[in-house]
Amino acid sequence: MTAERSFGGTGRPSDAEDFDAFYAACAGRVVGHVYTLTGNRTEAEDAVAEAFTRAWQHWPEVRDADSPEAWVRRVATRIAVSSWRKAFNRVRAHRRAAVDHSVPGLTEDHVALLQALQRLGVNERRAVVLHHLNDLSVADVAAEMGKPVGTVKTYLARGRRAMAGLLDEAHQEEASHG
Repeated sequence: MTAERSFGGTGRPSDAEDFDAFYAACAGRVVGHVYTLTGNRTEAEDAVAEAFTRAWQHWPEVRDADSPEAWVRRVATRIAVSSWRKAFNRVRAHRRAAVDHSVPGLTEDHVALLQALQRLGVNERRAVVLHHLNDLSVADVAAEMGKPVGTVKTYLARGRRAMAGLLDEAHQEEASHG
């Protein structure tokens, strides 16, 4: 690799090196985020791959964004939601609640959590995942979702309330069968 390519003649790493480092630093977190939203690792990986492809196509803009990772996470989420809508319209059936059991290390608690998340509305699920699983502040969640802070607080309250009920139901079912 020549110095011209490696540093673009500017003394700084090339766009490709910047992008590779960015990808290596956050791809796993973004896949985890989208997987938590979709409950399907393959769909999550596909959405994230497409999001990173788009990020590369717009790399100067993405690199200079306040949070390139949030940009990719937002695009991957939109891709996943679009995929959900297409699947729903194709089969006109209930949204799948099945969890991808092929992911190693999933406990019954993880499965119950993922199933409960799948039963939340899209906005509540997204807010809960961003805030509680990705450790974003309410203000950061609001910025990423493009919603007012009060709306995000409402989504979080509804999501937590629903999750508590759903997880309690799952626990009671497990206790009655065990």
